[in-house]
Amino acid sequence: MSVNDLQSALAEEGYVADARLAMALHLAETLGRPLLLEGPAGVGKTEVAKAMAAVHETKLIRLQCYEGLDASHAIYEWNYQRQLLAIRASEAQGGMAEAALFGEDYLLKRPLLEAITQEQPPVLLIDEIDRADEEFEAYLLEVLSDFQITIPEVGTVEAVTRPMVILTANGTRELSDALRRRCLYAYVEYPDRETELAILRTRMPEMEGLLARQIVGVVQDLRREELEKAPGVAEMLDWAAALAGLGVNDLAQSPEAVQATLVCLLKTAADYDAAPREVMDRLIGKVA
Repeated sequence: MSVNDLQSALAEEGYVADARLAMALHLAETLGRPLLLEGPAGVGKTEVAKAMAAVHETKLIRLQCYEGLDASHAIYEWNYQRQLLAIRASEAQGGMAEAALFGEDYLLKRPLLEAITQEQPPVLLIDEIDRADEEFEAYLLEVLSDFQITIPEVGTVEAVTRPMVILTANGTRELSDALRRRCLYAYVEYPDRETELAILRTRMPEMEGLLARQIVGVVQDLRREELEKAPGVAEMLDWAAALAGLGVNDLAQSPEAVQATLVCLLKTAADYDAAPREVMDRLIGKVA
């Protein structure tokens, strides 16, 4: 699949990717390398993986990272309760060989092991890797370098098929050089006005042109205000759906609805204080 074909296929799945991101995804697939997507929250990094899975009609396996994440939750663990039951059940027959306790029947596959044991190559999303501890990155290096996992009781499990790996990071902490070297890299920014308008039209093709332009224009300008959490693409789409659901056709004619639906757009009390009626009227006036 060429870069242009991939870009078109993503658009058909509702994801509008610019040329740079489409090229990064194409190269990641062609070279079989993980792709690290970095950028502010809300720009659609997670949606990239979902769209790629839809394009290739394959399974999306997601590992949501968090502080304290360890191998037992990310790679594998043994089903100790089932092992104990098996031991008790076999005692009457003279016991159970230790090797039998560490077979496939007792292995609980977590996202990383599950991803490399699929018959059809899945998309593996390692989401918000910068929220995990630095120590966890060491667990990833074997997977990202050789697509294999070492289980002490079993040995090395090599990938049946190589998954497409997409990692996302929001800049919570600096990632290690070792991790970055193993990945291709793309920085995903907030979309420009035309791209964001294309996203809105793709997701809500029935929306009137005036309202679509107003929504995107206001959100674009609102991101330039001094906010704690700038609204992302997902918030823009939620706001658009709320306004459409209320029958709004022109933001300038519906100031009460605009203020009421800011619950979809703003995420902190401070940001509400930064977007009173007069500020929203000013922003709407610029795009009306």
